[in-house]
Amino acid sequence: MKTEDKPGPARSVDGRVGIGHVHLKVADLERALAFYRDVLGFEVTQWYGRQAVFLSAGGYHHHIGLNTWESLGGSPPARGTTGLYHVAILYPTRAALADALRRLIAAGIPLEGASDHGVSQALYLRDPDGNGIELYWDRPKAEWPRTPEGNLAMTTEPLDLESLLAEPPPATGDRDAASGP
Repeated sequence: MKTEDKPGPARSVDGRVGIGHVHLKVADLERALAFYRDVLGFEVTQWYGRQAVFLSAGGYHHHIGLNTWESLGGSPPARGTTGLYHVAILYPTRAALADALRRLIAAGIPLEGASDHGVSQALYLRDPDGNGIELYWDRPKAEWPRTPEGNLAMTTEPLDLESLLAEPPPATGDRDAASGP
């Protein structure tokens, strides 16, 4: 099919559509669970024998699925191959992101990067199976940088981690606000 024969862009998707969950193949379920449950703080909602588990933030049926059905004892995909780039986990406030950073530091999990994108602030790391993980919070839309034409003007600047760590711990309500879809 030639380019000029291809149909135009599809109708825009409804703005309420979102990614409901991510399901990851892991080599060691207990090791992955120690990261997602014990470090990041997700709650177990359902086990599937000893081969799979669903985790959630605040009572949703699941945001993350982990399984060893086809990957038990496996190794991460080699760099330079296609596949998942990263899973991005959205935190409701900057204070909640700071709390996540404190958990990573306490667990000795290194960051691969930390960026201020203008619209968001993000931490980049790897889970125990080598999957890319982004932990981030969005600034209010009214604060997003824009060009004179009104288009987004995202950037990639270093994130001031000391400033982030200076955030007070999140209020209990901040944690509860992230519990549903």
